[in-house]
Amino acid sequence: MEDKAAPVKERISWIPLELNPDVWNKLIHENGVDKTWAFNDIYGFDPESLGLIPQPVSAIIFVYPTMTETDLKFRKQEEQRILKEGQFLGPNVMHFKQTIYNACGMMALIHLLANNRALLTGPGVFREIVEQADGMTVDQRIKLLENNKRLAYVHEIAGKDGQTNAPAPEAEVDVHYVCFTDTDDHLYELDGDKPFPINHGLCTDLVKDTARVIRQIMERDPNEKNFSAMALSRLG
Repeated sequence: MEDKAAPVKERISWIPLELNPDVWNKLIHENGVDKTWAFNDIYGFDPESLGLIPQPVSAIIFVYPTMTETDLKFRKQEEQRILKEGQFLGPNVMHFKQTIYNACGMMALIHLLANNRALLTGPGVFREIVEQADGMTVDQRIKLLENNKRLAYVHEIAGKDGQTNAPAPEAEVDVHYVCFTDTDDHLYELDGDKPFPINHGLCTDLVKDTARVIRQIMERDPNEKNFSAMALSRLG
């Protein structure tokens, strides 16, 4: 009897989001996020530049070159270390695994909102996802995002709303989005390409503690220059 190969799952691909505060603010404010909070560019990670960031800050979105030889090596070592030594994961930290190609910007945003639920003051797709994801397994959360047509729609609108021409969903993009936020008094790096959240220790100052980790990432690849970040800050 001839063996039948299992069907190959078709890859879902989305337009990459542009790191543009105007685009992201429109995206969140039209979909139930508290309008007293907004994204602002971060112009550097030195003390003077960090001092320009409006406070308070609930999270930082960081964009950096990924899949470099150094990055791949570090990711493998980090995962092996955590699997061997373990790490503290607070009861309220929520993590999603990314399977949608070029959706790392949206994954960073979902991680931000899932771990800062107080920002979800109105109805919308983000509140629905976060509430449904409670108690779900990794695989269930993957299906939740892959099958959410409303999320795909708002992402497509935002993906076409930047200052530059939107690349194709299948385009090769050499940067990656991650979220840093304070959950349960610890600084977490939330990355859909990693198998679990990364606990960077107790968080006493979100901006300064995140900048410390970001500088370490940048120092690992000193020849790379394509680093950017935004902070979600409360207005006024």
